[in-house]
Amino acid sequence: MGNNAFIEFFTAFDLKETFTAGMILFAVIDIIGSIPIIVDLRRKVGHVQSEKASIVAGILMIVFMFVGESMLGLIGIDVNSFAVAGAFIIFFIALEMILGIQLYKDDAPETAAIIPIAFPLIAGAGTLTSVLSLRSEYSAINIILAIIFNIGFVYIVLKNSGRIEKLIGKQGINVVRKIFGVILLAIAVKLFTANIKELF
Repeated sequence: MGNNAFIEFFTAFDLKETFTAGMILFAVIDIIGSIPIIVDLRRKVGHVQSEKASIVAGILMIVFMFVGESMLGLIGIDVNSFAVAGAFIIFFIALEMILGIQLYKDDAPETAAIIPIAFPLIAGAGTLTSVLSLRSEYSAINIILAIIFNIGFVYIVLKNSGRIEKLIGKQGINVVRKIFGVILLAIAVKLFTANIKELF
C-alpha cells in the first residue's frame, strides 16, 4: 500500500458509515439471540474460549473482506451479484428472527473449541456474505472499525452470557431478536435495490 493509498484508507473514515455497517453486522451476527446456545454449550463443556473465538472470528471477517472479491473473481462472479445474493441471505436471516423459525442455522455445537464458536456461530455464512456485500457500499476502514466494535461486543457477551440471560430473560432476548429482524429486513431490501441496478 503506497503513501497515497494509505492516507486515502484512513481519510475515508466516516462515523455514519461505521455506525450503519456496525448495526448491520450486529444484527446478522445476532450474538444476543445466540445466548441460549452459548449458555447450553457452557453447561455441556464447562468453558467457552471467549478470547480465541472472538479473535479468530474477527480475523476471518477482515481477511474475507479483502480476499473475498478476488476469490469471487476467480470463479467469474462480480461483487454486485454477490451483494444481491447476500441480500437474499440477510432477508432469510431476518425472517428467522422475526417469525421465530429455523430455516438453515446449524445445530448447537458439541464442543467449545474455536471452530464451532468462531465459525459458524459468529463468522458464519451470513456474516461473511454481509461483510463482502458491505464492501460494495462502504469504505474498508469503516467496515474494519464496525467489525472490531462487534467483536468487542461479542467477547463481552461470550464472557457474561449467563448473567445476560438472567438479566434479560428469554422473553427479552426474543424481543431484541424481533426488533433487529425488522431492521435487517429493511437492510436486505436496501442492499438488493442498490445492487440490482448495477446488474442491469
